Order: sequence, then structure tokens, then C-alpha cells
Amino acid sequence: MVTRSEGSEDGIRVAVSTVILTMRRDGGAAPRIALPLVRRTRAPHAGDWALPGGWLDVREGLAAAAARTLAETTGLAPSYLEQLYAFGAVDRSPSRVISVVYWALLREDLVDQQLAERRAAGVEIENVEWFDASDLPALAFDHARIVEYAAWRLRNKAGYSRVAQGFLPPEFTLADLREAYETILGRKLDPANFRRQVDATRTLIPTNAFRTGSHRPARLYRDATDVELADRGPLAPDETRTS
Repeated sequence: MVTRSEGSEDGIRVAVSTVILTMRRDGGAAPRIALPLVRRTRAPHAGDWALPGGWLDVREGLAAAAARTLAETTGLAPSYLEQLYAFGAVDRSPSRVISVVYWALLREDLVDQQLAERRAAGVEIENVEWFDASDLPALAFDHARIVEYAAWRLRNKAGYSRVAQGFLPPEFTLADLREAYETILGRKLDPANFRRQVDATRTLIPTNAFRTGSHRPARLYRDATDVELADRGPLAPDETRTS
């Protein structure tokens, strides 16, 4: 029988891991893509950092296992999880382990809210730290390759999905959206060209609200949810949502 602690008895274990990404801002610094890592407390790779994860229970589905292990290790619960890839190289672990990896985007304010709710409930999240996705420590197993693949998928989907909106609140300015794309792609975008490209997609609806401040008021937009794109990326359809 497969259990959470023992894995499979026939020499092949099935695990789930999750790459959960957010766009973080520290003070006046430029935003960056960040993710939580868990410090391993036992061999192999004791003391090294790894992606959140754990063993698949015989009584649960893959997405449910990803949601459970993510909550247990990091205290986070995204509203959706998308399957990223299955990693099963023979030499990726001392024992034979196949990892089914999921990924998700979670807004920074929701990360802070969920962790605050955990602390208020008396739940302490230990051995977890957030790292810049472009400046990671040495990772256990093949987790560096997994993060690299997730970053590639994120950049790839930015061209044809609403993936950038996964980092933004329900209403946002065009400057917010452009900043999210720039953070994902790692390069600056021309504001005028970006606006023309966004207008051509007809996927945004202007609201009557404006953001005011030291500069001229900026109109707020929201997604036109009745317009479907070829692929919504990590903004997954209902059948892949975990809550």
C-alpha cells in the first residue's frame, strides 16, 4: 500500500511538487518573480532547499496531493493548480522517484493574507523562505531544472494567454499590466506599442475608475472574461481548480 510517508513498496515512488510563483516588490525596487522553497530536514540532501512537495497518497488525486502538500509545507492555497510536467529521470534521486509537478501564480497580497491567517490560527510555517527565481541557492535533486522549466513556460505563455494578469488584482492600470509582462519577460516594453497590442486583443474592459497620485490619473481596467484566448496558461479552467 502507498502511504504518504512510505511511498511505493515496489521500488518506484510517486511524489508531487509545486512551483508557486508570485511577483514581489520590496520597497522601491523593481518587481521580481519569486517562489517559496523548503529546507529539507532529512537525507538525502538534508539541509538543502527544495520545492514544496510530498508523496502521493493512494487515496487522492494528483491535484489534490499537490494542494495538500503545498498547504502543509508553505501554508499557501492557490485557487487553481496546473500540471506542469512529470520528471522521472532514473538518476534524479537515490531511489526511483517520479515527480508530477504542478505550478500556480498567487498575488503577493494573497500570499501575505494566507500566511497571516495561518499565524492567527496558531499554525507556524517552518523551514520556508522566499527566493528570487533568478537567484536561487543550490537546490536538491533536479529542482533547479524544474524551476528553470517553469520560468520558461511562464515566459512562453505570456505571448498568448492571460498569465500576466495572474499577478494582478481584479482591476489594474495598463502600466501595471506592462510591468507584469516586463517582469516575466525580463526586458522593457515600449508603452505605446504595448497599448496598441493590448487594444488589438480586445481582452480588457475599461472601468469608470481611476488611480490618482502624483501623476495624471490612470484608468483602471479589468479582464473581458467572455473573450477566450487560445490557452489561458496557469489561469486554468474549472476542472483543474483546487477550490
